[in-house]
Amino acid sequence: MNIGAFLASLFAIIVALGVVLGLAWLSLRLFRQWQDRTQGGEEGERPIRFLRALAVGQRERVTLIEVRGEVMLVGVTSGGISLLARWPQGDTPPPGSLHS
Repeated sequence: MNIGAFLASLFAIIVALGVVLGLAWLSLRLFRQWQDRTQGGEEGERPIRFLRALAVGQRERVTLIEVRGEVMLVGVTSGGISLLARWPQGDTPPPGSLHS
């Protein structure tokens, strides 16, 4: 095998890899848009937004999330999720409510 054939093979492999990675990226992007649309989110808007989390144990944490403008403080354990506090749309939690 001469060097020209080797470089041609290597170039073909790199191009094929680029095509596969490009198709994977495109399909993931389309899937995310489809998923956001089926969850009721508008274009560019995510229905649930993670704000902050604080570990309070080995498997327990307190998490601050925003769901369509409403801010919620939830407790997450291995056994379930509990709502701890809620701030209506437009209100914001106190600045020191959750430190990381």
